[in-house]
Amino acid sequence: MNEVIAIKMAAVTTYFTIRILEFKKSRFYKAFSDDRGDVPGWVLVVLMTTGLVTALWTIAAPRLTAILKNSLDAMNGIR
Repeated sequence: MNEVIAIKMAAVTTYFTIRILEFKKSRFYKAFSDDRGDVPGWVLVVLMTTGLVTALWTIAAPRLTAILKNSLDAMNGIR
């Protein structure tokens, strides 16, 4: 009985291994697995996002601080 189960498991494992290898040879897999040259793009995106957040935070910080202070003062007045 155990031998039959082992043979069936080996067959299933072989089947899925073949399917995975076929998938890795496909054009779809190759198109999405090619990451060369992508790092400089992501570095640029991160730097630009950091710059935008810093600029917006510099402009909006005084107003956001005032809004927070007014909200907290209003909450203290409820008690």
